[in-house]
Amino acid sequence: MTNQTFDVVIVGGGVIGSAIAYFLSARADFSGRIAVVERDQTYEFASAPRSLGGVRQQFTTPENIKISQFTADFLAGVGDFLEVDGDRPDVGFKKQGYLFLGTPEMETAMHRIHEIQKREGAPVTLLDPAAMSEKFPYLNLDGISLGSYGTANEGWIDPFALLQAFRRKARMLGVTYFDDEVVGLDRDGGKVTAAHLKSGETLAAGVIVNAAGYRSGKVAAMAGADLPVRPRKRSVFVVDIREQIPNHPLLIDPSGVYWRPEGQYFICGTSPKEPDDPEVADDDFDVDHEWFEEEIWPVMAERCPKFEALKVVNSWAGMYDMNLFDHNAVIGPHPEITNLYFANGFSGHGLQQSPAVGRALSELITVGKFETLDLTAFRFDRIAAGEKFLEEAVV
Repeated sequence: MTNQTFDVVIVGGGVIGSAIAYFLSARADFSGRIAVVERDQTYEFASAPRSLGGVRQQFTTPENIKISQFTADFLAGVGDFLEVDGDRPDVGFKKQGYLFLGTPEMETAMHRIHEIQKREGAPVTLLDPAAMSEKFPYLNLDGISLGSYGTANEGWIDPFALLQAFRRKARMLGVTYFDDEVVGLDRDGGKVTAAHLKSGETLAAGVIVNAAGYRSGKVAAMAGADLPVRPRKRSVFVVDIREQIPNHPLLIDPSGVYWRPEGQYFICGTSPKEPDDPEVADDDFDVDHEWFEEEIWPVMAERCPKFEALKVVNSWAGMYDMNLFDHNAVIGPHPEITNLYFANGFSGHGLQQSPAVGRALSELITVGKFETLDLTAFRFDRIAAGEKFLEEAVV
């Protein structure tokens, strides 16, 4: 096969990889050749299209809140930013908010987190049961003493629309997409030098970016790097209750069960507790239907009587690229392999963080530092140092 040379090779063309490709190719101070290698260009098994599409500012670290604020700004102008030949993408942002419900035992932590969000200017309000009953009269608030509600720029988008919009714009700006799979990386001391593809082709590279999602731990290992990111399966269910509930938010119950509207239906799911969340094969997309019957439906029916009678009309499974170290992203170069960059371990937040991560990687690659938002806390070497950067609001 013919070998080619690129300034930047991005491993993974999902929403993170395509966002990096877009922001890098859109920079006036970068004219290098960019390649994106994506093994599934139908994106049938990509994480973003199988997600709930959530966008929120209710995080517990200033950095994650700021990332979300940039996402909100970006989505407000997405039609301008990602327009291609007059086609202005619409990602269908439904700004119906997140509502986190809390028990009396959770109140102290919720107030502490709310203070962080207020300091960062996040539009979040705390609601007592009377206020929640007035705003969400269909909820059973037994055992609930507090709600945290995003009043602006929170809700959900069409994840596939954002992914495709990034990809189309990047290609228009000259990025080359390979319908292929990276099966090996060459390393010469402190540098990676090339990516070997399943087709037999080799791409020589000045910089390689690992944006391989739930397979990113495997890609890192190809260069001799230990990245504690592993696939964790999440089953999602679509239910029909034959009744509309106007302005229903994306609700997170204290149990961890979550649901939101989707047209005439509702989408729901939950993440298991860590001891019950085993590593799975990265091609295991079997849906756990017992999980719905035993863990999800009972909670929904208790919290909202309208869910007592429902019908499951669809279901699927997707993968979180779970950072087992601290459930936060890994962003930036490897401390010893200095031209190997990471954008991994988003632990379910990748879609909504993709615009800010794309911008941040484009800055690091081009000028060697963060120009707009300091994401140093997400650095790779915190792992070896044992310095956890904890995000408490992992859904």
